[in-house]
Amino acid sequence: MRRLAWSLAVVALVLLPAPARGQLFFASRPDPPFTIGPLMVHATVGEGVADVPIVVSWSLLLAKSKRPTDVAQDLFLLWPGEIRSGAPDQKPDPTLARYVTDKGFDVTAEGRVTLLTRSLAEGGSAESSAAPAAPPTSVPFVTFVQTGALGLSSPATFIKIPWTPRLADPSWLVELAFTAAGLVKPQKVSWAEDLVRGAHYRVAVGFHEVRDRPLFPMYLAHRDRVVSLADAPAELVVQFPQSVRLKIDEVYPPTSIRRMSETLESTELVSLFLDGGGGITPQQLAVQFGYFSRAHAAMLVATPILFFALGQSMGPLVGRGVVRLVDTVAARVHLGSWGAAGRDRQTGVILPREVLERIEPGKTTRAEVLRLCGEEVESQDQFPDPRGSMLVYRGRRLVPQARRVFAWLSTVGRWDVERHEVRIELEGDVVRDVRAETRRYRLGPDEPR
Repeated sequence: MRRLAWSLAVVALVLLPAPARGQLFFASRPDPPFTIGPLMVHATVGEGVADVPIVVSWSLLLAKSKRPTDVAQDLFLLWPGEIRSGAPDQKPDPTLARYVTDKGFDVTAEGRVTLLTRSLAEGGSAESSAAPAAPPTSVPFVTFVQTGALGLSSPATFIKIPWTPRLADPSWLVELAFTAAGLVKPQKVSWAEDLVRGAHYRVAVGFHEVRDRPLFPMYLAHRDRVVSLADAPAELVVQFPQSVRLKIDEVYPPTSIRRMSETLESTELVSLFLDGGGGITPQQLAVQFGYFSRAHAAMLVATPILFFALGQSMGPLVGRGVVRLVDTVAARVHLGSWGAAGRDRQTGVILPREVLERIEPGKTTRAEVLRLCGEEVESQDQFPDPRGSMLVYRGRRLVPQARRVFAWLSTVGRWDVERHEVRIELEGDVVRDVRAETRRYRLGPDEPR
């Protein structure tokens, strides 16, 4: 049962979404008699830079009954990711690499990063320019991965911080400075959005995050040595230089604070205060952002204007094009009975021969003509004969020359036109003469159907 529970825990951890970047402090001995406080994690995200400078500033808060000499021991910082060596000319610590290897991990990189202390008694702070009382030193680190049935894990880094009395002195602040790789992730956007808005990225930092491989096995091996947060200020900060061209799309969690830096010019800060009463509950700060150029700013203004102009100009063209397309399809494709009579198109008045034969010159009156032929007629008066007039009936018939394709579906190869015109001359109120003309020709491309 224990093995089954362990397997389920590992599978659950693998299926969890990728966590944000975070870190965890360990002591050298179990049940450390101190806590971390205050704590500040600063990440500086520049434009077009993949590697992010990180500064972790902290101090230790001892129990009331303890003195610094009673708790002296090395500290370790577990960082979930790869970091760059800040002192390539100095040798790494083989003891630290061997310690990580003995835990079942594979070491991929070694090196050293910068450690310094700042005096708070003279007004120094993590964001000020107070000079350190001692020159910077370097501390060793190893970057490692885990291999196994689940494949190769993402890298993590174990940093050793040797003990110094200033770690437990409330008037001093310890700073660990290094460069983290892969902290900024590009966001997938369409080419059009990239053209208008530019590239956008996501950066995330956190604390007490151990769900990812190989963080969780390392945490299990040292869970009795975890250093908790004290009841003191603790903050995650992401600072963005060149804020005049910065566009922040989203900040998580929404309770994060955005403000301008008081000491750094044109730098915007996004910060999150950490809750020290939640054990090792993961706390993370994520920012989705991008830097835009003058061209992108111009595109943001020009694009809506361009679409508006195109809409006003292209709308009528598209409308006419759609109407023309519909007319073309309607003219070339017929769906219905195969009989030609059902496919003819007729406009105006076309008088059959049998109707015309009933009109007798010298006998039929104007009223009888209108009753036989209809009221849709053109009337003309003749000059100089005051009694002369004329009734004109005009009509047009389109006859398709079609070819049946399938069932009631047929295609039209061409249209033949029949133009009918009947002229009925009147003298006074009686018909004097009747003349009918019929013209037949093929429909031209410019003639309406």
